[in-house]
Amino acid sequence: MEEKNSRGDSYRVLLEGGEGEYVEKKSRFIATLRRCGSEQEALEFIEEIRKKYWDARHNCYAYVVGGREGLTRCSDDGEPGGTAGRPMLEVLTGEGLRDTAVVVTRYFGGVLLGTGGLVRAYTQAVKEGLKNCLAGTMRRGCEAEVTADYGSIGKILYLLGNRGLEPLEADYGEKILLRLQVPGEDFDVLGRELADATGGKAVFEKKKELYFVDKNR
Repeated sequence: MEEKNSRGDSYRVLLEGGEGEYVEKKSRFIATLRRCGSEQEALEFIEEIRKKYWDARHNCYAYVVGGREGLTRCSDDGEPGGTAGRPMLEVLTGEGLRDTAVVVTRYFGGVLLGTGGLVRAYTQAVKEGLKNCLAGTMRRGCEAEVTADYGSIGKILYLLGNRGLEPLEADYGEKILLRLQVPGEDFDVLGRELADATGGKAVFEKKKELYFVDKNR
């Protein structure tokens, strides 16, 4: 099954993947999560986990790829319909995650769990896996440059620090050139603040729009 979904101008991604395990009536559910930037990467990841756990009863999966406009797909891999892949996908989307794939491997423990038990087990397994992952927020913004004289640099760095913005690069020549990544909603306000603080001497230019990891939010 697949669908499209969209949520605002920011989304969460895994900066580091991870694993987690949940046990229910002797059945082991092992969740493995990884950041995948495309459907092809997600499919390759799923195949990798299937080979790793080749002797397991089931390797169910779910993924959301394609950034903010996420393509979603999930599979129950032989479990009763709607008891594995869909609940797993709902955990990912509920966390606002994009460009993320998860495989939950089940080693059957000999006791049937029933529909409700399976939904609970697959849901909990993904949550356990997420506890061992590191996530960050991708925000829509722009790459920008600030050009200023040496007399203004102290005020500029102070303003940037107040907004949690750290220059990606700094070139010190006849004038100082700072390269930044700025959240979209902050660009106009920051431009006015820079102009006020430097008496209009600082030049603030937008170079290109992009999504970037905002470690401050």
